[in-house]
Amino acid sequence: MLTIILVIIHVIVSLGLIVFVLLHSGKGGGLSDMLGGSVGAAAAGSTVAERNLDRITIFLAVIFAFTSVALVIRL
Repeated sequence: MLTIILVIIHVIVSLGLIVFVLLHSGKGGGLSDMLGGSVGAAAAGSTVAERNLDRITIFLAVIFAFTSVALVIRL
């Protein structure tokens, strides 16, 4: 039962991690520019939205790492 719960959390977090990594604006603009994220690109420094996006991505990456280790130990 615990393995099933861990797998479900792992899949949800991995999909969320993919989405949030794609939303980051890189050197080439990325997917966020396609979706209208280029409006604030002229402003110098990082905006609140970029910092929150970074925090969410790091949080999801940590959860992904923990669930990966837990699944390896559990299986």
